[in-house]
Amino acid sequence: MFLVQIPNKKTGRVFLQISESYRDEAGKPRQRVVMPLGHLDELQAEFPDPVAHFKAVAVQMTEDRKKAMQDRVVRLDPSSRLGRAETLAPGDVRRKNIGYAALSVLYHQLEIDYLLNNRRRYTRFGANLNSIFKMLVFNRALYPDSKLGAWQGRGRFFEDSEYSLDEVYRSLDHFLAWRDDLLVHLNTQVGKRYGRDELLMYYDVTNYYFEIDEPDELRRKGVSKENRSSPIVQMGLFMDEAGLPVTYDLFRGNANDCTTLPEMLDGTVASLGPRNMIVVADKGMMSGNNISKIRLAHNGYVISYSVRGADRAFKDYVLRDEETDPERERYHAVHDENGRLVFKHKSRLTPRQIIVTDEQGNQKKTVVNERQVVIYSEKYALRARCDRQAAIDKAQKQVLSMSRDAKASNYGSAKYILKVPVNKKTGECDTKADYVCFLDEERIDEDQKLDGYYVVCTNVIGLGEGEKPFKGKHRYTVDGYFQLNRVVTDQDILDMYKGLWRIEETFKVTKSELKARPVFLSTNTHIRAHFLICFVTLLLMRLLEYRMDWKHSAGAIQESLAAASGTRVADNLYVFDHYDQVLADIGKNLGLDFSRQTLTAGEIRHMMAFAKQSS
Repeated sequence: MFLVQIPNKKTGRVFLQISESYRDEAGKPRQRVVMPLGHLDELQAEFPDPVAHFKAVAVQMTEDRKKAMQDRVVRLDPSSRLGRAETLAPGDVRRKNIGYAALSVLYHQLEIDYLLNNRRRYTRFGANLNSIFKMLVFNRALYPDSKLGAWQGRGRFFEDSEYSLDEVYRSLDHFLAWRDDLLVHLNTQVGKRYGRDELLMYYDVTNYYFEIDEPDELRRKGVSKENRSSPIVQMGLFMDEAGLPVTYDLFRGNANDCTTLPEMLDGTVASLGPRNMIVVADKGMMSGNNISKIRLAHNGYVISYSVRGADRAFKDYVLRDEETDPERERYHAVHDENGRLVFKHKSRLTPRQIIVTDEQGNQKKTVVNERQVVIYSEKYALRARCDRQAAIDKAQKQVLSMSRDAKASNYGSAKYILKVPVNKKTGECDTKADYVCFLDEERIDEDQKLDGYYVVCTNVIGLGEGEKPFKGKHRYTVDGYFQLNRVVTDQDILDMYKGLWRIEETFKVTKSELKARPVFLSTNTHIRAHFLICFVTLLLMRLLEYRMDWKHSAGAIQESLAAASGTRVADNLYVFDHYDQVLADIGKNLGLDFSRQTLTAGEIRHMMAFAKQSS
């Protein structure tokens, strides 16, 4: 290892770092940074001669490396006994993890430690709040558990663990107080480090349940995504086109999904700074108020629309596909390499009437100009037929039972039941008589016609035929369209909408790998702080996936990093027993070496120092 001096021609300052030579996979000589040191003028305040000092440090590091490469002999005392894991102090824990170094690289790259340490200066909190936050994030990523469980297992990391359980709980209040600043900071850093494109913003809502009996102001009984009767909270999440979380917020468990979007736009999204964007969401967000909210901000939207819930004129347009119709009325078919129909599509620009609620709570009708893209998919049609057949079979059983309890509604199997009051003696309708149930054949036929069709409504358009490009990337037109400075085809709109699958997968990661629920905290502040920790952890995990081009899933990354643990076999030596392709790929991407079977405490300290200083 050797000292490198890097002069800056513009500022005249000199940056010092310790580097080493190595050969890459092709055998070519390369250099890599082992330890960034800082600027020479700043180091002179601490060392009389920084250059001489760190040259000696580099020589010593080289000697340490050579000694580390020698055979390591361990002598074990046959009379020694193991202490119970739960009674050991954090520093005495023998089994420790180094996989978290990958998360530590990203944690410090995003300068989360810088923000927390800055905020901590203005508090009288005794413990290191950054150390507590890191422990909670790393533990949530690799060994998800309660706050108590995380504190009890804090000794598994090579980090400061001098804080009490009470300080862990009290720290949550501080973390929540800094939530808005932290979200803005993370968005800025991701944009700076990864060039985040915020034009396409995907939005969806999920919920998390609590193991409590009585609801409160935040935890309410609502429509659970997991069909549970426990109180829940709603979480709204925005994600960028790359699949990285942008921001989030929490809502009462009984909040309607579509009411969360305007609150998010006015709240956490607005706090990130002024921007123009295209909001992509599913049909649960297709309300007049949401459409109006997006358009008033001169933004775009791509939101699915229910064909079955549309009016007769719209259904007729969807089903119309005749050669004699104008070009815009006919479907354009897309076939696979064997000539089989994959899907077909058509679109039109048309006004649509929506209902908007004004500030006084009055509803009024208004007309918006819209682009409607209609798609027919063979796979979607097959799935719809299977789902409906199950509903018909269930309705048939209810009809055969001739049950007074058979329900008639617009949902599930009940929508295919006609329930008619009939006097069995006279055969006439009589509201006081028994009920006779029939299958609604007309409703079944009507639904069959619409199998495979779905619609995406948007105000996003591109350059028209022969239209010249304009200044900027996009603009909002006088007739309410969000125009991109390029041609935008139906396929482009579909590709925008299809990106929603990744946000659904993101929710699965929070619930499965990160085990964000059930939540055992009781106070509003602690609950909200818990989800802040989950969000930061989620961002780090998704960044790891993104950096490796989504080669490995979050579950595989979690499993491998958690398994990258070693046992202390001597006072200064750890033996590691797990290495796989995931660790190899992560190590190569981040400049970490997880392949070493043995590491001294000093070598581990160097690895963790590198993780904190890597950028």
